[in-house]
Amino acid sequence: MCPRYCGPIWAGASCSEQLSSGRSGLRRSANRRTLRGVNLEADRVADLAGRPLSALTRRDVALALLTMPPGEALGSLPGIRRGMLAAGNPLSAVFWSSAEAILHKINDGVATVGDVRTWLEATGTEPNGIIGLHVWDEMSERSQLAAEMHTRLVSHLEERLETGEIDPDLLAAADPAACQAHIELQERWMTSALPDGRVPMDVLLDEKDEELFAEWDAADADALAGIRALLDRVGDRPLPREELRRASARLRQDIARPGWPGRLLIECSGLRPKRLPTDDTELWLRLAAGVASPQGPDLGRPSGDDELESELAAICSIDHFDWLAVITALADGGPGTAASTTDLAGYVRDYDPEEPDDADDLDDSLDEEDDADEDLFLSEDDEFDDLTLESLFLPVTSLWQVLGAIDEEERLTALGWWGLPEAMLRVWAPADGTQD
Repeated sequence: MCPRYCGPIWAGASCSEQLSSGRSGLRRSANRRTLRGVNLEADRVADLAGRPLSALTRRDVALALLTMPPGEALGSLPGIRRGMLAAGNPLSAVFWSSAEAILHKINDGVATVGDVRTWLEATGTEPNGIIGLHVWDEMSERSQLAAEMHTRLVSHLEERLETGEIDPDLLAAADPAACQAHIELQERWMTSALPDGRVPMDVLLDEKDEELFAEWDAADADALAGIRALLDRVGDRPLPREELRRASARLRQDIARPGWPGRLLIECSGLRPKRLPTDDTELWLRLAAGVASPQGPDLGRPSGDDELESELAAICSIDHFDWLAVITALADGGPGTAASTTDLAGYVRDYDPEEPDDADDLDDSLDEEDDADEDLFLSEDDEFDDLTLESLFLPVTSLWQVLGAIDEEERLTALGWWGLPEAMLRVWAPADGTQD
């Protein structure tokens, strides 16, 4: 996971810009225009922190320094240090040396986000960017709850610093025992109940889950609107009843046998082998929908079958944009359309939902997923990585052949032309089952 910096040094920059800076180094543009420099003396640091010089922490000083261009911050260091010394709060030589070193790295354009994050955390009172399963958002993006919990944790760390439980000099030296103890201290606080009964880790993860579910529901709604527009344009796709009957008979036999493909079909669909739908149409659509959106009862639990888990992981990595691109190409092309993994990857690469003939009503959620897909499937040479996407679609095409949606030559059948879009309508339908 990429390190994420939560401080103000890049205030106003987007997350992607900050992470990009982290990969390539923090470089100052030669043409950058700023306000006239202000010498950041000790009183200015106190004003920014909102407390007297005698009570300033290393984190207070570090955050203040990071609000300034690094050259000006370097010039202010001696004055700040003198002011802190006069106030009886000299901090330590280790801190001032580390501050000078990181500011030089930033000024030279060689500091990464991780470098700055590590230095800030070594002050002893800046929470780690990742604690257990929780990742702190950047300061400007934190919810009210996250901002509250972050502030509470900072206060807790300041208390532990006062008691001597935290030694920032050891953290700055990357002492393994000190660093581990610092992480454990934060994890204990995050997993302990507050006086009001809330457990910080639990409430923060619950909030993130709610955000994720809301984003996923929005993406489902946009994809559903897109496929409805697609099917309106394509027109009637007759149900080939004889093909459906033969395919369903084979599927019932496959599921009754142990091993592949029955086990994977069951894992994806959530059906029980001895309680299959008696209606062929319902059986086929349930199985086809499961291929696009695995929902088995044991999904996510180790099965002991590495190949099965790998196939499920691949399918779950295919996003709304990818599925919509593929289904659009197949529905538009009709029976006989090429549907190998190479073809499917090509459909995703070439898909543009903003084209007039495509789903005009898709909103920004699919555009954001498109951007995420492009980041995932770009190679080091910034070219679309077809091979990665092909590997994700490999279990899909295998199961589509079992379903009879594509033939042995990996071309769309009449059954697939009718059934695959119908299955996607089920996948993206609202959770309450309504279609509108």
